Amino acid sequence: MVPLDEDLNSRPTTKGTDVDRYVGGRIRERRVMLGLSQQQMAHLIGVTYQQAHKYERGINRISAGRLFEIARVLRVPVSYFFDGLEGNGSEDDLSIRQRMCLELARNFTQIPNERHREALSQLARVLAAK
Repeated sequence: MVPLDEDLNSRPTTKGTDVDRYVGGRIRERRVMLGLSQQQMAHLIGVTYQQAHKYERGINRISAGRLFEIARVLRVPVSYFFDGLEGNGSEDDLSIRQRMCLELARNFTQIPNERHREALSQLARVLAAK
């Protein structure tokens, strides 16, 4: 969003903002939930591993077309990446929640026993229902 008093003819910046970092974190969170590596994600959206990494860190901005492609690959609506952006929780609470979700997803995908994964999934459902 451009402030009203800002010169509209000024050159736009490509440097990441807080919103870019938030969107990148949501991309990373969803990618890990699906069990995709950054390399796989990069291949699916047609960019280099380095570029995908920069998107997830919020270092580089993501064009609308690229964000649409990322949403398609991750099987979520584009709005998913902005959910909670103006929520009630603080950014610190959100980043802690994101780190916990990422760690949980990484650990879950590394459990070799299918019965153990199912038991853990059922436990999470029960705890979430309380």
